[in-house]
Amino acid sequence: MVSSADILKARILVVDDKEANVQLIEGMLRIAGYTSVDSTTDPSKVCELYRQNHYSLILLDLQMPGMDGFQVMQGLKEIEADGYLPVLVITAQPDHKLRALEAGAKDFVSKPFDLAELRVRVHNILEVRLLHLAAKNHSQALEDTVRELEASREVIRLKTLEEKKKGEQELALAQQTQESLLPRSLPQFENFRVHAFNSPTRYVGGDFYDFLQLSSGDSGEWMGVLADVSGKGMSAALLSSMLLGALSMEFHSGTDPAEVLNRVNRLLCEKSLPGQYVTLFLFLQNPNGKGQFINAGHNPSYIFRSATAKIERLVSDLFPMGMFETAFYQSSTFHLDPGDTLVVYSDGLTDARNQQDEMFGEDRLLELIQQQAPSGSQALEQVLLKAIEEFTQGMPQTDDITFVVIEKYQ
Repeated sequence: MVSSADILKARILVVDDKEANVQLIEGMLRIAGYTSVDSTTDPSKVCELYRQNHYSLILLDLQMPGMDGFQVMQGLKEIEADGYLPVLVITAQPDHKLRALEAGAKDFVSKPFDLAELRVRVHNILEVRLLHLAAKNHSQALEDTVRELEASREVIRLKTLEEKKKGEQELALAQQTQESLLPRSLPQFENFRVHAFNSPTRYVGGDFYDFLQLSSGDSGEWMGVLADVSGKGMSAALLSSMLLGALSMEFHSGTDPAEVLNRVNRLLCEKSLPGQYVTLFLFLQNPNGKGQFINAGHNPSYIFRSATAKIERLVSDLFPMGMFETAFYQSSTFHLDPGDTLVVYSDGLTDARNQQDEMFGEDRLLELIQQQAPSGSQALEQVLLKAIEEFTQGMPQTDDITFVVIEKYQ
């Protein structure tokens, strides 16, 4: 988690050929509480300073004699292995803005600049940069574990039964690590009953769900999410763990849900492998049943209305996350009345196949909801589990099966 203290301690470098500008920006940053601010009026020293200090942010003037800001960014690219330039450019030339972003800058401010705007942009870039580094470190640790497990597979096949059993225990430990990303126990929220199920196709999978009591005021509002990462196995698990960590971090900081997904989408576009993406259904609820949801390319969720015995679909036309940096996410409202039930699921449920290669299908799911939701969420969960087991008859599945059932009981 990136705290306000982490942001204020981040190392910053101010680069401007005019000493007056340097003093102005340095003074503004120190007044704002930043404790580690360096500066230089010599652009030729920037790359060496970056090698030595690994700054989290560089405020860079574009127009400087001898060596301009574009040349500085080119030099930084040769140093930064992952190509991420933590640069906020300062320019008085409107036509330089797009060129600066194409060169790798993360944001810009115009001269003469507004100090309040500059302060906000500095804070936002540092927050994203520190989140990027935290996710990178977390992903690297998981990737190291994956490589060790994958490298041991061939060896395990050739070893004795006892050694093979030990290897299976190591893989089971990887499964336990993945399962630890899921809530250890289902939460209890005022006026709601919560049920959830997850079954990965391999030792580890790409589906996950989570719930979080929000700390904004005394409204009792809480958040739920179910996500499906493209692919299966270790690569999907790595991305799902990074996504779960990023979502938790953002919601703990009290960010609006739409802005949470906008920020996390940019992170996924930067960090995920080509072709990887995430579909996601995220919702907020308060004890009175008033809520909002965001469906990011996910299959529809369903609400069973106890008053009419009808089923409503919650859908949207938003893109999956991790595909387009420019994607914009916004929430829609919904309401649960006493007796209503919300069902959220991954497509591994409806795509589950039996021995005749038939799919479980959406129609069968809707029929079960229609029949069992009036008996309550626990009865619906048990019937769904039994139906999946009887339908698949032990057949290996090609996708993770995950679902969440929420009942508003008063």
